[in-house]
Amino acid sequence: MNALLSQDAPAHGWYRFVLSFPPHLVRDYAHRFELDGSQRLLDPFCGTGTTLVEAKKLGVPSVGLEAIEVSRLAASTKVDWSPDPDGLVEHAGLIAEKALAMLSADGISDEPMVMPPPDVRLRSLSEQTAKLLLKNSISPLPLHKVLVLKEALEGEHDPRFAAHEMLALARVLPTDVGNLRFGPEVGVGRIKQDASVVSRWMACVLSMSDDLRRLGSLNATPAQAIGGDARTVDRHIEPNSVDAVITSPPYPNEKDYSRTVRLESVLLGHIRERSDLQAMKRGLVRSNTRGVYRNDDDDEWIIGDAEVERIAAAIEARRIALGKESGFERMYHRATKLYFGGMARHFASLGNVLRPGARLAYVVGDQASYLRVMIRTGEILAEIAERAGYHVEAIDLFRTRHATATNAQLREEVLVLRWPGAHRA
Repeated sequence: MNALLSQDAPAHGWYRFVLSFPPHLVRDYAHRFELDGSQRLLDPFCGTGTTLVEAKKLGVPSVGLEAIEVSRLAASTKVDWSPDPDGLVEHAGLIAEKALAMLSADGISDEPMVMPPPDVRLRSLSEQTAKLLLKNSISPLPLHKVLVLKEALEGEHDPRFAAHEMLALARVLPTDVGNLRFGPEVGVGRIKQDASVVSRWMACVLSMSDDLRRLGSLNATPAQAIGGDARTVDRHIEPNSVDAVITSPPYPNEKDYSRTVRLESVLLGHIRERSDLQAMKRGLVRSNTRGVYRNDDDDEWIIGDAEVERIAAAIEARRIALGKESGFERMYHRATKLYFGGMARHFASLGNVLRPGARLAYVVGDQASYLRVMIRTGEILAEIAERAGYHVEAIDLFRTRHATATNAQLREEVLVLRWPGAHRA
């Protein structure tokens, strides 16, 4: 146990579970909207909880909506500052000792090994479940250690600490233990034959305990993350209950957000078979072709939108001109329509939960992922929101990035809206 406690905690802090939009934007727009403890902030695309964490620090009550279960676990846990830090470390230490003893009984060390003893049968996933992962996402020996640790976690379950302990495992899985790398899209990087699992998990728990000591005094401000589809906000949030929105929806591109958290989702048991994965994807705005289904009809919400129709036609014309015939490429133009139609559904549903005068900030970005056809996301969403009854206050530029494929400057912006209090006729 002493060796585990001597591990340095991760410098980045446990609450930065995955990359997300910059926390300073939440603070900037919360101040700009003059939010305080008497108001309620919503993030309908809350991901792993950046908005909720920053709102709680500011003393602003908040609620988030998230369709991906492991992301929702991260968001809800990151705003639960109630666990006793010393109690969390003590309980996690018991779990670590149990996991190490189970490994030792098989002749396996938590420290990286060249190979396990020849007579050890390594634990593994079922063939059906393993197929859900990117090939070589995690090597057999680290996977065995993860499954042993997970058994110890479940065997020593304590509701006071369980979510934090499970989130710590999710945090170390992708790159510390697994073989994933993250760029524009998730992929497999250098394959590690083995990795420390228990000690890395314990180090993350220690980092959590340090954060809890710093943040526990701010625990009174309510914050929660609930499951739901952002296109049907009014099914999950009470009418006339939200004073402000600060959020970053998905961008219209070929990034599959479900792949970003696939390893964690599978190993934590949130996805066990392909139907679970499909059910999760059906709850998301259609931002990429891997999430498009035959009976999707969100595009009906933007019939007659001249700019969306122009972009979709340009994408399809370019596909034909380039001779691109893959199934994914054939769906690029449809995915574009479904994305903006889904956002139109979102704005229509959202109006039912907003209070008159509510102000909104959407962090969005230009895209050219579909055969280099430029999509000015912020401008198009502004027009869609205006048709849904919102007033457009501004489109604030907060940074640009250079697209090497097109040599264009892509804008990342904050679309600022106001809800006047009634849908337009």
